[in-house]
Amino acid sequence: MENLLEIRDLWVEVEGREVLKGINLTIPTGETHVIFGRNGSGKTSLLMTIMGFPSYRVKHGQIIFKGEDITNLPTYERARRGIGIMFQRPPTIKGVKVKEILKLVARNNGSKIEELTRTFQFESFLERELNKGFSGGELKKSELMQLLVQDPDLVLLDEPESGVDLENIHLIGQMIKKLLQKDVHRKRTKSGLIITHTGFILQYVTADLGYVIMNGEIYCKGNPIEIFEGIQKFGYEGCQKCLKRCEF
Repeated sequence: MENLLEIRDLWVEVEGREVLKGINLTIPTGETHVIFGRNGSGKTSLLMTIMGFPSYRVKHGQIIFKGEDITNLPTYERARRGIGIMFQRPPTIKGVKVKEILKLVARNNGSKIEELTRTFQFESFLERELNKGFSGGELKKSELMQLLVQDPDLVLLDEPESGVDLENIHLIGQMIKKLLQKDVHRKRTKSGLIITHTGFILQYVTADLGYVIMNGEIYCKGNPIEIFEGIQKFGYEGCQKCLKRCEF
C-alpha cells in the first residue's frame, strides 16, 4: 500500500462551528509527517476526526485508510484497523490499573508487555491507577506505552513534548522512535502524524514532511526543519503574512 492515509477536501464542525476547512493530506506508508500550528488552529481537531470521535462531524470530504473509506466508521473500528492515538490530556481512570489497560489493548496477546515495560523503565507504573497523580512526563509515557503494546500502523501524536521535563523528553523520544520504527535501519511499515505547537519534538524524532495549519486550513508543506526555523524566526504571524495557501 503506497499511501497509508489520504484525507480529501475534509470539512469538519464541532457544535455547529467549523474547525477544519478543506484539508488535503496524504501520508505514504513508512513516513512521519508533522503539523505545526498555534493553539486553537485545528491541529487536535484533525487528529480527533481521523480517529472518529463523534463530536467532530464531517460535513464534506473523505478519510481513506489502507485504501478503505473510513469516514463514517466508529472509533473502535478504526482502532481495529490499525490507528492509534496519544492524547495530550488523557483522562484519569480510578480503580483501573495500568497493567490491565495494557493487557486490554495489546496485540499478540500482550507477549511484548514485559519486554517493553522493562526497556522503557515503566515497570513501576503497572500497579498504579491509570494516570492518577501522574506528572506531565508520566502521562506521556503511559500513553506511549499503550501505543507500543497496541502496535498500530498509523500513530497519531498530540503534542508529545508538552508538559515534559528534560529528564523525560529523551525517553519520550526513544519511545516514539520505537513506535515509528526509527530505532533501526529497515523498511518501515508504520506511519505517523505528529502535531506540535513548539516544534521541539523534532530534536528527538525525524519527520519526512511538515505542514502549517492556521484557522483550520493547511497553508503550506515542505521540509519540517526549514518550516520550524521559519516559525522560530518570524512566528506564526509571519507565516500568515508570507505563505499562500497550498493547493495539493
